[in-house]
Amino acid sequence: MTHTRREFLQTGISLAALTMLGAPAFAQSIDNLVIAYNTGVPNWDPTTGASAVNPKLQPLYLTVFDRYIQQEADLKFSPGLLTKWGFSDDKKKIHMTVREGVKWHDGSSFGPEDVVFSLQRAADPKSGNPGQFVWGKFGNYKIDGNVITGDVLEYEPTVFKWMAFLTGYVLPKAYFEKVGPEGFEKAPIGTGPYKIDRYERGAYVRLVANKDYWRGKPAYDVVTIKFVPDAASRVAEIESGNSHVTLEIPYEEYDRLKGKPGLKGEAFPVADVGMIFLTNGGVMDDKNVRLAAHHAIDKQLIIDRLLRGYGVPLSTLDAPEYDAFDPKLKFAYDPEKAKQLLAASGYSTKNPVRFKIQATRGYKPKDYEMIQAIVGMWRRVGIEAEIEIYEIAKHFELRAAHQLAPAAFYNWGNAIGDPTTSTGHAMFGPSPHSAWKTDDLDKKIMPLWGEKDEAKRIQGWKDVSAYIMEQGYVIPLLQYVMPVIHTNKIIVPSAATGDVTAAMMKPA
Repeated sequence: MTHTRREFLQTGISLAALTMLGAPAFAQSIDNLVIAYNTGVPNWDPTTGASAVNPKLQPLYLTVFDRYIQQEADLKFSPGLLTKWGFSDDKKKIHMTVREGVKWHDGSSFGPEDVVFSLQRAADPKSGNPGQFVWGKFGNYKIDGNVITGDVLEYEPTVFKWMAFLTGYVLPKAYFEKVGPEGFEKAPIGTGPYKIDRYERGAYVRLVANKDYWRGKPAYDVVTIKFVPDAASRVAEIESGNSHVTLEIPYEEYDRLKGKPGLKGEAFPVADVGMIFLTNGGVMDDKNVRLAAHHAIDKQLIIDRLLRGYGVPLSTLDAPEYDAFDPKLKFAYDPEKAKQLLAASGYSTKNPVRFKIQATRGYKPKDYEMIQAIVGMWRRVGIEAEIEIYEIAKHFELRAAHQLAPAAFYNWGNAIGDPTTSTGHAMFGPSPHSAWKTDDLDKKIMPLWGEKDEAKRIQGWKDVSAYIMEQGYVIPLLQYVMPVIHTNKIIVPSAATGDVTAAMMKPA
């Protein structure tokens, strides 16, 4: 596996390098599958740093690594590297049964020591695992054969869901300790369906099938994933035949391409929420400004005009598939109300409130265009917003430092559907993933983290969502529908998780 000094996402030069290195061409055997993906892999440790919580990187990590627990395309959980798991009756212990017969990519045997190593490392604040606030609540692990037990240091009801979610990957103890973090980055191994054959930062990764994969050898012997952040370039990739599969393209292009000879398309709802983070400590401290900004947005019009009907308008950070979705919570599009709220704070179209909004461009279908439309809607009520374009990696950096603009567009992925991983980590002040940090909200959220009564826990999160909506602490926009275009020679199943992986693709 090779690395270069090219800057991340300099696609033009990188794709030229890909051709020079003898990457598969479309005209060659379909055994050599080519995917044009909308982002690249900045590093190969799926458990540390900002990339570990980027939902769009998970399908790439899932090609190489396995999680403790599997989550299927329909959001249901199934055995992964753990075959059984649970709490003791008194909730003071956890138990896990480790799958036998699994091999790491270097041929060494996977075992319970790898699971304990991965859990302990995840719990160590020095590791840089963004999920440490979950993993750190368990410890004192003991191994008996292939069964692991551990102490519940602080009850966390969602720990086994997190084992099928962000940072929930198992890494090889002996290999990692031998080569260290830098050595692992240069030559990562997992237990997943594919092994890394070649990697060029900002360009592509070439993968070869793991013929000993415990779930069965994947259909394609070689897969090349090109990192193509520009949506128009991904359209060109699939239309020219240089790639077999692409996704997250503009919906008008999806509708056009799916009818072309030799191509097919699928569009399916995924557990992703388009939203606008609001950051306190400035202009957004004014509740009237926050609520006016929300009331002024016609979400259905955006879906109909820009997304060609592909999307579901949302009033909270819970999509319909989430455990705490409450259909009674509705936030109205009401531009007149927005004007009244702004007037109460001394603002109008002649004396507008001004702030910056940050947005990605091409990361999600019509992301930048949506923000342009929203800025236009805001202008009509007395809000002047300046758009700043940034890469998704910059968003994570700024959010972790609490330095986002007063408003910042983001796509929140919550494949496990639990309110802690949507509303909770997006809005709880101490979370590294939140932009809004105030004591009133933290006091309402804090008791829910350890609530042992499941019905009470879910209702508590519904109440929190209602409070957030009333206070205007965030602006939910819509649930996404993912468009996938591919050659008719392959089958690409739908995935409500949003994790469209190479391993799930098969010949037609």
